[in-house]
Amino acid sequence: MSKHKPTAHYEGPGEFFDTHAHLYDRKFEEAGRTAEEILTAAKTAGVSKVLVPADSVETSRLACGFANVNDGRYGVDIYYSIGVHPHEAKTWCSEAEQFILERLGSDRDIRLRAIGEIGLDYYYDLSPRDCQKKVFSRQLDIAYEADMPVILHERDATKDTIDIIKAQADKGALRAEPGVCHCCSMSAEAAAELVKLGFYIGFDGPLTFKNNVKGVKLAESVPVDRIVIETDSPYLTPEPNRGRRNEPEYVPFVAARLSEIMNMDIEETARITFENGLKLYGLDR
Repeated sequence: MSKHKPTAHYEGPGEFFDTHAHLYDRKFEEAGRTAEEILTAAKTAGVSKVLVPADSVETSRLACGFANVNDGRYGVDIYYSIGVHPHEAKTWCSEAEQFILERLGSDRDIRLRAIGEIGLDYYYDLSPRDCQKKVFSRQLDIAYEADMPVILHERDATKDTIDIIKAQADKGALRAEPGVCHCCSMSAEAAAELVKLGFYIGFDGPLTFKNNVKGVKLAESVPVDRIVIETDSPYLTPEPNRGRRNEPEYVPFVAARLSEIMNMDIEETARITFENGLKLYGLDR
């Protein structure tokens, strides 16, 4: 029996794109929550597209499998990414690289839309920093060669992250729209550097948390044509359901908070962030 007991549902206008949801995560299975339940609830809330990101070779396979089994089955289009997260950088090897390169070959799955999550994480330091930098740079090269956007993970590593990305740009190996800074926690000033380089900025549940002054300042500073919305399901659940397992059906609450910050109606916020998600991942409506 499902243990899904949300405290609030979004009921209102708008079509939404959850650009980051780990729907293969074991937390859903442990809760008895099926793909049909998750995606049907998302569709009811106005979510019509979801990008399922990976963080290792194993989860790249899981993300691919989830997308291929569930794409369109419950009225929601499912896409996915492949890549190695900074936490997993120490596992990078020739086999991991070959796996990614093979998936990006001439018979590439049309649901595969990005490389990620990739980047640097100096908060947990689960992989040596030099290793993180090397793997990050290599995956940026792969993404450029494959003409794919990246999903950037950054935590407590702002300077090195921006320096590596600028080095890619300096050597002519960065797309005009390189990707998205997922769940961005950078300062407004640092994020502006990424925006100048063509990145989108992803906002998640923490934007809805009380006293998140830094997040509000960031949202106020980012041009609206560079903003996308995410859940990072099953993590970072927004208010008013904070403390429970997150799902794509809650992404409208992120849009609602953005609407308040930007002084826009939610339907317009939904439209803009949806269109931005399409552009980011090279999708048609």
